[in-house]
Amino acid sequence: MPAVDEQTPQAPRHWEADVLLRDGRTAHLRPIRPDDADQLVDFYTRVSDESKYYRFFSPMPTLSAKEVERFTAVDFHDRVVLIVELGGQMIAIGQYDLVKDSEAEVAFLVEDKHQGRGIGQLLLEHLAQAGRERGVERFVAEVLPDNQKMIHTFRDAGYRLRSEYEDGVMALEFPIDPTDTSVGVMVAREHRAEAASIERFLHPRSVAVVGASRRQDTIGRALVRNLVIGNFTGRVYAVNPSTDAVSGMPAYASVNDIPGDVDVAVVAVPAEAVQDVVLDCAAKGVHGLIVISSGFAETGEEGRRRQRRLVGLARSYGLRLIGPNALGVINTDKAISLNASLSSLMPPGGRAGFFCQSGALGSAILEKVNNRGLGLSTFVSAGNRADVSGNDLLQYWEEDDATEVVLLYLESIGNPRKFSRIARKVSLRKPIIAVRSGRTTQGVPMGHAVRKISAPQQAVDAMFRQAGVIQVNTLDEMFDVAQLLAHQPLPRGRRVAVVGNSDALGLLAADAAAAVGLVVNKSVALGADAGADDFEDALDAAIDDPEVDAVVAVYIPPLNVSGEDVANVLAAVGEQSDKPLVSSFLGAEGVPELLRVPDVAGRSAGRGSVPSYPAVEAAVRALARVVEYAVWLRTPDGAALDPSDLDIAGARTLVNGALREHPDGIDLDEKQTARLLAAYGIELWAERPVADLRAAQKAGRELGWDVVLKATASHLRERPDLAHVWRNIDSSAEMRDAWESLHALITSTDDAGFVVQKNAPPGVPVAISSLEDPLFGPVVSFGIAGMAIELLQDRSYRIPPIGEHDAAAMVREVKSSPLLFGYRGSEVVDVGLVEQLILRVAQLQHDLPQVSALELPLVLAGAEGVSVLRATVRVDPVADSRSDWFARRLPTPAGDTDPG
Repeated sequence: MPAVDEQTPQAPRHWEADVLLRDGRTAHLRPIRPDDADQLVDFYTRVSDESKYYRFFSPMPTLSAKEVERFTAVDFHDRVVLIVELGGQMIAIGQYDLVKDSEAEVAFLVEDKHQGRGIGQLLLEHLAQAGRERGVERFVAEVLPDNQKMIHTFRDAGYRLRSEYEDGVMALEFPIDPTDTSVGVMVAREHRAEAASIERFLHPRSVAVVGASRRQDTIGRALVRNLVIGNFTGRVYAVNPSTDAVSGMPAYASVNDIPGDVDVAVVAVPAEAVQDVVLDCAAKGVHGLIVISSGFAETGEEGRRRQRRLVGLARSYGLRLIGPNALGVINTDKAISLNASLSSLMPPGGRAGFFCQSGALGSAILEKVNNRGLGLSTFVSAGNRADVSGNDLLQYWEEDDATEVVLLYLESIGNPRKFSRIARKVSLRKPIIAVRSGRTTQGVPMGHAVRKISAPQQAVDAMFRQAGVIQVNTLDEMFDVAQLLAHQPLPRGRRVAVVGNSDALGLLAADAAAAVGLVVNKSVALGADAGADDFEDALDAAIDDPEVDAVVAVYIPPLNVSGEDVANVLAAVGEQSDKPLVSSFLGAEGVPELLRVPDVAGRSAGRGSVPSYPAVEAAVRALARVVEYAVWLRTPDGAALDPSDLDIAGARTLVNGALREHPDGIDLDEKQTARLLAAYGIELWAERPVADLRAAQKAGRELGWDVVLKATASHLRERPDLAHVWRNIDSSAEMRDAWESLHALITSTDDAGFVVQKNAPPGVPVAISSLEDPLFGPVVSFGIAGMAIELLQDRSYRIPPIGEHDAAAMVREVKSSPLLFGYRGSEVVDVGLVEQLILRVAQLQHDLPQVSALELPLVLAGAEGVSVLRATVRVDPVADSRSDWFARRLPTPAGDTDPG
């Protein structure tokens, strides 16, 4: 970036972003600079007279020097100007000008050949987000009636639009606060653009291998060979300036020399040469790059810098990038038959899409898939995941008819919140199974330019559950679950029948089922000499039993018996059953040939094929995972918090006022804390800080006595064995006794933080807290206060916004929850009020990112109510952790706040 005079007004750094256009190509959006004057003039010469007229309502063939200065010299407060660049050229400009307090006029101009790519919509999103940060509440715009494209840009944005027609001009006005509709529109556009970008990678008509080689045992030669032997239906081009031919096909000196179009370039050249390949591909109009080359972020700091430059350069020219350090991509669709990877093994066609962040593990994974007979629809190994991520693949797979099950091997999550949002949407249509390495250590591979997740492990696991993702611990367990979901229907409940010819294995199955929350309603022991007819009768009876939701079949054959007759029975029953059937058949793993049902689409195994597991315990564990997913699908979210009794505007005014006075952040005082909580319907039990006995007695009288005196210093609260609370004080004499007694017990009374508080009704102490995590955004937690939280970390977590079901689940998930439900004859707590309190805290944190931490460390939950006895709130300036909530943006190449 060019040097800028220190006196020049500066826009916030997070206003600059790479963006994805409607067609899946990229562009760069940023605030304008004074040195953009020449670029602005050049841009304006490429705009048609009609577009100029629509923008300025009169013929304006050129911009005067004064107009150029007005566009480029802005203060980024009363006037904000953003531009969109592609290949270093300005292709669009958008601005708003403050016309009166909290109201700004907005306008755009897009180069004609780039109109229809969704650029105006992106500018509106980013200008609205900038306006909200600057206190703008409403946009107005004047549009000529013939300018239907611009009118639709505003109308389709999802805001509450008002329009008037006067003097031949359409006057539009709308508040820019995000609405459910506007956010929904943005999310839908994001989905279409990200899915389109992946579609081009997986359905190319032509592929160029840059670095193709004649030498054996080279990466370039292997890539060409795999594309050709894999029967790719499109054109394959070899690019190598040092030779005329590779593998019997002509070689070209550069991508730009190729006579036909090139959709995707697979790059296998030294790391330092990859940037030149990007420029070559950009000149040719290539859609995307698959960078197999290593030598980037996985090698250290210099490699990270090289990777940042690579991604920035590729995006600046409209290119998306898979890798670097990637294994490649595979599409088994016979109409495509693409193996643009280093794996010589082309997996059989199947129903599962697989995203793998590890290039090194990719080949081993494909081998496992092949051995199990699982089959894949598509496979993507993203390596360092510098640009294309698992979120992009989820967007594509959501509507991909060939993919019915999604498999993810994740080594890092750049934007957990976006992942959660997309995964939840996908999970409602098709199951997602994920293995996440580094779960215990929260480690991030060296090649991944993302920050380590600071939220506790339980919060990450809760995010996966909340999104309906089936999280497993190993790759083997992933394939165990996948082969069940890919071929059998979902169970309706937890009731299982076990049918087998081994009593011992039947008992193992029953024990395993009990351990994972399944109920064995029926166990049929057929005996060692049972034949096919016996199995058929028993399986039919189990399937027809209304008290059975799933069936586990166990077959260990006598000596010298192939079991083919029994296999035919299992396959026939599995194909016709509307209940899942899993087996431990001959100790086989995967979907054996004998248990497969033919697939009309030519995939490895059809619907109804029966998965087999080498151990019956593995079959039961896989079934249990699928049961949990089926339960999640059937469980409604429950009603969200009714906003009618919330004062969200008042709460925002309070926290913004505190930050104006303390721009570096501040802990709210007691009155501010009480007001903030009251805005969300949370009553904070009043307390009076007291410095001496006389003040304590005065406070007791003012509160009407029946009070407590307590020391609130943190070093005392953390020691429950210290007697720092004196209850049931009802007179001056009793207050004197309490004061003197506590002073005798506490060593350092100067910093004890004595307060007087009205006696609260008895109850179980619970703690509720929330925070703004740099990656997750808002997080809320719940636990029983005291040692259960401090020693055992017995907390439950959710990512707001949450509904009634989430709040109820949070209360019941903690191991100490029986204390709330009458444990050992104690009084049953009004849990509904506890759940309401969780909902209110979660909503507050969701609405106010300025609240960096909120603690309700002591809430007494009783049979007739809840009393919030203590609360602390910290507010801090909002970073850009939510900058992608209301304006689409790709993850920054620097990886500092990777939102993708």
